[in-house]
Formats: sequence, structure tokens, C-alpha cells
Amino acid sequence: MSTVHTSLQRAPVPVVLAQHLEDAAVLRGVRSLLVRAPHVKLHQLGRTDERLAAHLDGLAESGGLAREMAAATLAEPDSHRIFVVAVLAIWHQDADSLDRLLSVAEAMPELRAGLVSAFGWVPAPSLRGISKTLLDSASPFRRGIGLSSCGLHLVNPGAVLATAMASPDMQLEALRVAARLADPQHLDHCLALLQTPDPAVRAHAARAALLSGDRGAAVRTLTELARQPGPAQAHALQLVLKVLPPAEANTLLRPLAQDPADARTLIRGMAAAGDPHYVPWLIKKMLDPKLTRLAGEAFSTITGLDLAFLDLDRKPPEGDASGPNDDPADDTVALDEDDSLPWPDVDRIDAWWQANGTRFQAGTRYFAGEPPSVAQAFEVLRKGFQRQRIAAAEYLSLLRPGTPLFNVAAPASRQERQLTQMTRT
Repeated sequence: MSTVHTSLQRAPVPVVLAQHLEDAAVLRGVRSLLVRAPHVKLHQLGRTDERLAAHLDGLAESGGLAREMAAATLAEPDSHRIFVVAVLAIWHQDADSLDRLLSVAEAMPELRAGLVSAFGWVPAPSLRGISKTLLDSASPFRRGIGLSSCGLHLVNPGAVLATAMASPDMQLEALRVAARLADPQHLDHCLALLQTPDPAVRAHAARAALLSGDRGAAVRTLTELARQPGPAQAHALQLVLKVLPPAEANTLLRPLAQDPADARTLIRGMAAAGDPHYVPWLIKKMLDPKLTRLAGEAFSTITGLDLAFLDLDRKPPEGDASGPNDDPADDTVALDEDDSLPWPDVDRIDAWWQANGTRFQAGTRYFAGEPPSVAQAFEVLRKGFQRQRIAAAEYLSLLRPGTPLFNVAAPASRQERQLTQMTRT
């Protein structure tokens, strides 16, 4: 029996490990797009996660050789490779490797997202000791990674978070974590930062305060930011519109209708406001090839209709080449924001609205076909598309203060377990 067992313990095959490494990095890249995609549901994300997990498991079971080969891929580092190397280092509690990875990521900020996502991928017990060491570090960068890992696993670091919010080089990350936790115990620290001159800090502080239950200063700050062109405007607008009464939401959106350059911001705002009063205007905007898919998504966000499933879409126009392609001479490297959205069939959608629009009451907020509620938020988290699920996670925290922001980018199996647990309580 011992002889048979020994014969089955074959040494790791380098070519197989190399394939695991390559495929894991590629799948992490795919996954980073899927978590914000407009056409992906939780079960579809789960299929990618299963493939990624299989490659990572194959590497983890191959011991030191796999870790050496993984580390060698960082000769040409990118965020996908550093994700793979970091996952292996965490699983094996390899402090030396983690230390090197942290130093590389600190020197190359573009790698930070991959490193942080590795901390989010692994189960929380794997981080025992690691996160505390990071939080205790003298390096603001490492403390920030420690805070991020707490936020991704919804672990409240307590006084450490309050101290970080008071530190200028830690404020943004601390506020992101405070928003994820949505814990009223941090509310006063968030409100204190609403007067800072930095609009980015004000925006993150207002978001965290709003999700933690404030409906006064946070709403006023977000409304102010939503009126000011700049990098904070779009996010502030989409969040505050989820809590403003419809009449106030309409007042906030009206100035955006004056400038065609604001059309996309306006359409996204209408989707967040959820008032069916905007639907006829959205249907008209579906006639504009540059806005048609975004307007169709806004229509779906309000009504809950899946355009592709209900055959309310059409074929893309000939010659459509949105998003990146394989031409090395083409400078288009970023994904089109509308990529993977259906092309709405305007005539059929208009006919549907004429027949069914009376089901929706103007002046009432709708989300995915119903007025927002805790039950509806859970339903969308279970069955909606990723962009809808992001909004549903916000609604869940807004409607049930003290509820942490559901992480729609966590491994799908973990999300499913958490949804089951949350709906039982």
C-alpha cells in the first residue's frame, strides 16, 4: 500500500504549474471586469470563480516550486500576477514573500489593486496575524492594506480606523472602510471631515456618513458635490439621488439637461432617482446611437426589465466597434462603459411602455421594477446583474442602517453563504 501511495506522489510538473500561473492571472483579469459588468449575474461570476479557484488550488498544492515560479513572474509585474503570488503567500503564511510583495506594490501603485484583491479573495481566517501586523506597521501604505483587508471582510478595526481618519495620508482608505462597515460608531469621525477643503475627502466622508445612517449633513454635502463638475460629481449624484425625495431629485437633475455634454451623467442620475416620469425621455434618448445602450440600462434599472431576455433588444448596428480590439495600432485600450449592454429596440420598448406604463406611478422611486425595500434589495443581490447588485448593496445599507455594505466583488460562493445567512435573520 505504501508503494502505491508513493507512486502517486508525483513531483510537480513545471509546464503544468506555468499553465496554472498563466490561467490564474488571466482569470483574475477577467474577473476584475466581470464584478462591474452590466450583463453578469452572481451564478455567472461563480463559474469564473470556480475556474480561478481550481488553478489557485493546483498551485497551492504544489508547494515551494509553485511559489518560486509565481514569484519569478513578477519580473514583469502586473496587478493580475501579484494577485496570484499574494494569494499563495497568504495561504502558506509566507511572511518573507508578503513583505517583498508589499514593498513592490508600494513602489508601483498600479499593483495595489491586485494585492488588495488577494486579501479579499482568501477567507478571513487566513489573515489572522497578517492584518494585525499590517495595522501595527509604521508604514502608512501597509496600514492602508491592513485597513482594506478589514473592510473587505467587514471586520471593524475599532480605534485604529478612527486614528486613520485623523491622518491625512490615511483618510481616503479609512473612509472607504468606514463606508463598507456602515457602523454608526464611526459616524462622528466621518461628519467631522465634511468641512475639509479636499472634495475627494468630503465625498468619501459624506458617503460613509450616509451609509452609516446620517440624513442631514451627509445629504447636504453630497448634494453640493453633485452640483459641482468634477471627479466627485457622478458618484455623489448617484448616491444622494437614492435618498432625496423625487421633487428634490428632479431639481438636482434639471441643470444637467441644459448641456449635452452632461447627457450621460444625467441618464445615470435618472436611473438612480428611479422616477418613471423620466422614462419617455429615456426612450427618446435610445434613438441616439451614443446614448442608446445607457438609456436602455436606465430604463431597465427603473422598470426591472431584462431587455435581452424579453426580446426588447436589437442587433448592434453594422460597423460598431466599441471598446478595445486586437489592432496594435489602435489606441483604444479602455473598455467602453456600454460594452455588453443590449442595444434597445426603441419601437418595441415604446410599445411595452404604452401598454404597461400605468403600473408605475410618477413621483415614486422605483428600483428594478419596485419601490426600494429590504426584500427587493436581497432579491436583486440574488438575481440581478452586477451593476444592479452594486446599487442593491447600497439600498440595503440605506434602508437598514447599521447593515454593512454587501461586497458584490467577493468570491461568489462566499456571497451566496452570506445572503443565505442574512435572509434568515
